[in-house]
Amino acid sequence: MTLTDLTPALTRFENAVAEVDITTALAVVEEALAAGADPVTLLTEVVVAAQRAVGDRWQRGEWSVAREHAATAVATAATEAVTRQVRRLPVTRGRVVVACAEREWHALPAMIIDCALRSDGWDTTLLGASTPALRLSQYLQDLGPDALAVSCSMLGSLPTARRFIEAATAAGIPVLVGGPAFGADDLRAQSLGATAWAPDAAGAIQALRTIPPVVAPAVPLPDGPVTEQAALDLAHTELLTTITSDWPGDAFADVDLARDCVDLLLHAIWAALLTADPRAISETVWWISELLNSRGAPPHLPNALHTTMTRALRDYPLAGALLTTAWPS
Repeated sequence: MTLTDLTPALTRFENAVAEVDITTALAVVEEALAAGADPVTLLTEVVVAAQRAVGDRWQRGEWSVAREHAATAVATAATEAVTRQVRRLPVTRGRVVVACAEREWHALPAMIIDCALRSDGWDTTLLGASTPALRLSQYLQDLGPDALAVSCSMLGSLPTARRFIEAATAAGIPVLVGGPAFGADDLRAQSLGATAWAPDAAGAIQALRTIPPVVAPAVPLPDGPVTEQAALDLAHTELLTTITSDWPGDAFADVDLARDCVDLLLHAIWAALLTADPRAISETVWWISELLNSRGAPPHLPNALHTTMTRALRDYPLAGALLTTAWPS
């Protein structure tokens, strides 16, 4: 018998997350597995759904960062419990290395992908959060995997994801990428030279089943955008400090949140430069606007941010052009 209705499990799991009750959360997933729930469906429809709700609560200002981190710990423990069950299944396919790009500290999505691929018979090796490119290269040499799967939740990790793609494809190893940083389609993945893109865990399973066994090295990215992104990276701390101090003034008291917004937008510019996808900027601006609105910030702040960013980036012509064309009205 297969358990298909996971609505009661989601309700119980969300309550456990709210109470930071790891014991109950583990009981929920273990009982669902014992009742015949598909592991991947359990992860996506319960653990991921609950975690998405946690992020929404933080964005609305209902939960603190500390409470969000505690909730993530519950989700991580539940994912580990599902993975322990899945690893009892036999290996029927090749080997996959699963990693978070350097600067990507959200390890939970990679854990879920690792579990999903293992459930499909792959022999997986999970490298964890913010894997250095040199460490990844060493693992690729030592393990000789059939594929590399890269998870990116934050736009700031896309430049290092490109380094992963270069390292893997130079050795003929195909690369599957996914996560919110890559957006809702495969444009950014293709621009960075990835072999395949997946929107979720189920998509990752399907993509790896048809991924080519050997690939050519990734094509070099255009010099102009690469050079400007590297310059922005080097100047990031200075730009972050300057823009944060010039932007909100006395209009918004939460300086830490303002700094986070500027940081996200600078990273969005990196992503837009490297992938030729200006949606990275427009989507980030909309997200920042909704965040500021939920925190009671004055409504003029997003437009003021545009003015401040444009002035600060006057020495970066490609970034300035992107701000002009991609900033939503």
